[in-house]
Amino acid sequence: MQTSFTAEQLLDPHVAESEKILRRCVHCGFCTATCPTYVTLGNELDSPRGRIYLIKDMLENGRPADAEVVTHIDRCLSCLACTTTCPSGVDYMHLVDHARVHIEKTYRRPLADRLIRNLLAAVLPYPARFRAALGLAKLGRPFAPLLKRVPALKPLGAMLELAPKSAAKASAGPATHPPQAERRGRVAILTGCAQPVLDPRINEATIRLLTRLGIEVVAPSGEGCCGALVHHMGREEQALDHARHNVDVWLREVERGGLDAIIITASGCGTTIKDYGHMLRLDPAYAEKAAKVSTLAKDITEYLSTLDLPRLEPQGLTVAYHSACSMQHGQKITMQPKNLLKAAGFGVRDPAEGHLCCGSAGTYNILQSEISEQLKARKVKNIEATKADVIATGNIGCITQISTGTAMPILHTVELLDWAYGGPKPGKLKDR
Repeated sequence: MQTSFTAEQLLDPHVAESEKILRRCVHCGFCTATCPTYVTLGNELDSPRGRIYLIKDMLENGRPADAEVVTHIDRCLSCLACTTTCPSGVDYMHLVDHARVHIEKTYRRPLADRLIRNLLAAVLPYPARFRAALGLAKLGRPFAPLLKRVPALKPLGAMLELAPKSAAKASAGPATHPPQAERRGRVAILTGCAQPVLDPRINEATIRLLTRLGIEVVAPSGEGCCGALVHHMGREEQALDHARHNVDVWLREVERGGLDAIIITASGCGTTIKDYGHMLRLDPAYAEKAAKVSTLAKDITEYLSTLDLPRLEPQGLTVAYHSACSMQHGQKITMQPKNLLKAAGFGVRDPAEGHLCCGSAGTYNILQSEISEQLKARKVKNIEATKADVIATGNIGCITQISTGTAMPILHTVELLDWAYGGPKPGKLKDR
């Protein structure tokens, strides 16, 4: 794609990066076939190619974002299916990230939208606040249908419908979990922010499995949200503050006893942490440290694949594996989770249209609930068509989203692996 940025504009490193990305796009349109919003809405401006045109025009002309640009960028799930498909290597992720920051700086959203986004940014990344909010959600849930009838308040209705009836019991705090077999390594685990409130059993299963395999697992003190949620809302300074904080926490653990990896059990977080090196590349105090953290970050299935787990006899249970977008498109992890499940004795089935997003995408199912509902229905239909016994995935957002649309039990992949290799049977499978 030909661009016409001025030399003065290109002095801004963010603009210069976006200009390089734009120049790689050759308008081929391959991205439209795998873009969930284009497939759902059929509008060229709701495809990656259409959004690229909008972003190019906005940045080249140095103008503030307008309502049209915001509408179509907001509809982007950041699922990154387009980057998997693109034959030209267009780095759409960093381009749309820049566009969101530009929107946040130059566009004044309607009051209700601002308040809801401020609420999400102030609550979801903080477990104590999130847990308290779920308690209040019990009182508000009966009003969800009424709120969804008012366009400006529809996100609040969607939020109340997604909220579980009760927060899970909080798991233990920061601790070091010693290996239960001959020591094979030492890792830190990302506790996370929303996940330990919604389902602490995921990290509990991870710790049990790793320690049985001889891995010392550290849940560091002081760790916080990875920053993904606010990062995708264009609140870059807040996201970078989260990143810097965690870089400091994890590097202290590296200095204290060394780390083979930073284990992440939410693939949405994994995609962001693996990008810390890029996010902080312009910060002279953190660029090198962030790059080191990014190289240490590993999805739990990515790390388990290096441990040579034994093959087990068939479990008699068939799993529909839902590959989260942040896993398959963001981190390019596709075969490891399925191979681990097969080695553990599970039958594995791939749902049709596995490349399409389930509609979760961080806060997307709150802020863009209508499109999200359509994508969820399509995803659930394809999953249920597999006739599997259980669904496995690697992201808490997908678990929350899909579980509201089907009676099939859905678990994190590591919960099934923990059970297969000697852990307790997951509660959701007690009757199976």
